[in-house]
Amino acid sequence: MLKAALRARRCAWTLGVALLVARPATAQRAAATSGAPALSIALGKSIVALNGPWRFHTGDDPRWADPTFDDASWETVDLTPQTGAHDPDVGLTGYVGGWGERGHRGYSGYAWYRIRVSVTAPNDTRVALGGPLEVDQAYQLFVNGRLRGGSGRFAGATPVVYNTRPAVFTLADTTATAGAAPNGELLIAVRVWASDAYMREVPTGGGIRIAPTIGSLGSVTAHHRLEWLAKFLGYVVEVVEAAAFVLLAVMATSVARFQPANRAYRWLAVALLLTAIARANQAIFFWTTWESARTAILIRFVFADPLGLGAWAMAWHSWFNLERRAWLLRTIGSLTALSVLTALVAVLDLGSASQAAVSFIALLRLAFVLVTAIIIFLGVTRPAPKQWLAITAMILVSIGLYAQEVSALGIPGIWFPYGVGVSRTQFAYAAFALVAFAMLLLRLAGLARERLAPGIRIGRHEAFD
Repeated sequence: MLKAALRARRCAWTLGVALLVARPATAQRAAATSGAPALSIALGKSIVALNGPWRFHTGDDPRWADPTFDDASWETVDLTPQTGAHDPDVGLTGYVGGWGERGHRGYSGYAWYRIRVSVTAPNDTRVALGGPLEVDQAYQLFVNGRLRGGSGRFAGATPVVYNTRPAVFTLADTTATAGAAPNGELLIAVRVWASDAYMREVPTGGGIRIAPTIGSLGSVTAHHRLEWLAKFLGYVVEVVEAAAFVLLAVMATSVARFQPANRAYRWLAVALLLTAIARANQAIFFWTTWESARTAILIRFVFADPLGLGAWAMAWHSWFNLERRAWLLRTIGSLTALSVLTALVAVLDLGSASQAAVSFIALLRLAFVLVTAIIIFLGVTRPAPKQWLAITAMILVSIGLYAQEVSALGIPGIWFPYGVGVSRTQFAYAAFALVAFAMLLLRLAGLARERLAPGIRIGRHEAFD
């Protein structure tokens, strides 16, 4: 499925390039009466990335959307990406550093970008803007003082953040009459907001990370489809793996029905479902507006991930028949409860308390790593039938669960085959799904044989070896 999607992406890019270069655009600097000089753009069947230079200013003032406002004293920002630059997650091209890399490290709150453009196009050309594909974290886009749209909900004291999705903003004509900037230019202003919590986590971020585009409506719409294709391919693996984990949970539940005394399969089903929620939550957040950033964080980092770590530890604890190690059971329970409470404090954004909670979460995760290592050691050394399949599955799923700890060892965390980001976690979970499927299928086959031949008794884990 992934190969077919990749082939479709290459075909789409080929068609898109053929469309966009049919009549190339030209851009040159032109004089303006006030503020920054306008970018002069002649449009054919093409798009132009509005890399700048932009005028930039931290703070917030509604007058900054006004095309007559003089921004000559503002900073100049160039959003031209380096050759081959892409985001570190799914491989979106045109990625640039945030305002944190441009002299405003750690700054949070509002900031504005402004650029003047003078557009000429054939009379039958409808001009459109392609919204910035990546923004830290929410934005509103104004053209000649009029709000055209954006990402996020700005009704409250602070904006509600959603993931930035591809967007197209149509313009009635090339030189809007009402409130037009001097000399018939278009004044494009982007109001951006980034939270304090986000900038503490990513102090070099903030602001526009992939520049908006301008062009004919048809070309901008075609480019918009390519942007959505890139977003789809970036997270489709998450959906496939989440579905695989749900299937495995159903298989584990089926085994548990025939072995009610064996808690390992029940814990395994719970762990699989929690991990499936965490993976699917990625796609839901990045593809839709169903979840705000806060909701997505609560679902994954406060509940799914901490509870998942505890459930996986309990599953392996029961799997290797370590019930006599009561201290291990108490440790898992305590770490899970502390992880959920600490994550909740971190998400509530309580200033210094949240910062301390983030540091404590790292220590709790290391404690879980130690517990997992102890369980692996006890599982390998216990006097029982071979457990190589279960140990392999445990190691593979742990590579995904403890991704940041594995990255701290200097192991690459993501690769970009065909320009699409595929993470180490995705590879590890895919391999785990195959191993776990084999384990559960063997066990179900063993139970079937046992029911057909009641005189033959199969040991607790013998069907896996």
